[in-house]
Amino acid sequence: MKFLKYTLLLALVATLFACKNEKDNPDVAISNDNSTIEEQVKVIPITHGTLVLETNNEVIYIDPTGGSEAFMGQKSPTLVLITDIHGDHLSKSTLEALNLDNVTIVAPKAVTDKIPSILSKTIVTVNNGDSYEHNSINIEAIPMYNLREEALKYHSKGRGNGYVLSINDERIYISGDTEDIPEMRNLKNIDKAFVCMNLPWTMKVESAADAVLEFKPKQVYPYHYRGSETMSDVNLFKDLVNKKNDAIEVHLLKWY
Repeated sequence: MKFLKYTLLLALVATLFACKNEKDNPDVAISNDNSTIEEQVKVIPITHGTLVLETNNEVIYIDPTGGSEAFMGQKSPTLVLITDIHGDHLSKSTLEALNLDNVTIVAPKAVTDKIPSILSKTIVTVNNGDSYEHNSINIEAIPMYNLREEALKYHSKGRGNGYVLSINDERIYISGDTEDIPEMRNLKNIDKAFVCMNLPWTMKVESAADAVLEFKPKQVYPYHYRGSETMSDVNLFKDLVNKKNDAIEVHLLKWY
């Protein structure tokens, strides 16, 4: 009995020592879960086509609209991306309200031509096919445009940008206003995809789902789905995608 008690006491002392060592020595860890969480890009929906992507070191505002009040409680941006000239993507009043003097703004020429130079010390023009490095983030500008004859007047090829961002180990696709164009369908190794779907300006739900099934992102976020008369059916989008590929995670966030 004494031997058993002595053995248990030794085990308890060893456990306490190990716990103390784990706390005092940062090289000893119970799990890597925290580092995984820290490396992930946080997605914050704001409204319609406006969102925030946040990492440990960067806060990216994409198509900021809604005035400064839309970003109450958000961290200040370190980078702003703008996709197109329309008011639900380019809001000069919002840009002016956000105090972006020391923040890099990246946009296509059609947009930078409309932005007053006093808005920021660093306004960078990138067009389809261009790339730009912001700190550790690689930004690729890719096409966004309409395919349907009746919709060509909305988004002509070459004017606006979709973006593929390489952040840490993630590749993130921002569709901007587009239909299911070949440049979208041919994307590779996308971790997060933000895909629009609203008629008459972009594409129908079925087209968006078909494109997603072709380029197979790990996660997809339907956004920009307010149409001329009603909201697009994002639940139908999720069903269409997961019926054929349940490995694609469809995230339905609150945009409106």
